[in-house]
Amino acid sequence: MRKFFRRFLPHHETVKSHRWLKPFGGLLHHPNLWHLHRRSVAGGVAIGLFCGLIPGPLQMISAALLAVLLRVNLPVAAFTTLYTNPLTIVPLYVLAYEIGAWVSGTHNGAPIAQLSFSELHWHDWLSELWGWLTMLGKPFLIGLPLLAFGLAIAGYFAVRVAWRVAVIWKWRARKQRRMHRE
Repeated sequence: MRKFFRRFLPHHETVKSHRWLKPFGGLLHHPNLWHLHRRSVAGGVAIGLFCGLIPGPLQMISAALLAVLLRVNLPVAAFTTLYTNPLTIVPLYVLAYEIGAWVSGTHNGAPIAQLSFSELHWHDWLSELWGWLTMLGKPFLIGLPLLAFGLAIAGYFAVRVAWRVAVIWKWRARKQRRMHRE
């Protein structure tokens, strides 16, 4: 698992020496922020999945701040927020609405307000999206944190289990190699 993650993650010295991040250098020295072990990576994935549902451009910043605060892998936390993108965010928000409607009991069978971009220009899409989100109201505000916590918990345990399975496979492969040598 470590080799897989190391291919994609920058070296921590590169990040600490970046001119925009130098003022935060003292905060970036904790080893858990950079080491690839199962607890740190699982925590980074959980934080990234949670912060990925934060509306707006604050996803990576909040993931980085929480990673530093909770001492989990910083690059993994920031990278994991990328699961939300223009193609996935609307279905995730619809799922959050459905969860919130189910939990709050406000689902009355009425269809969700349809998002229509007819005759919109590039500068109107954000206001149209915000108007659509405010129409969703209470079920959305209940469902979004529930979905975020659910994804974070599922991601944390999925990484822990996958890491454990990979370690067991390596142990068994090593044992098989030893047996064939003898």
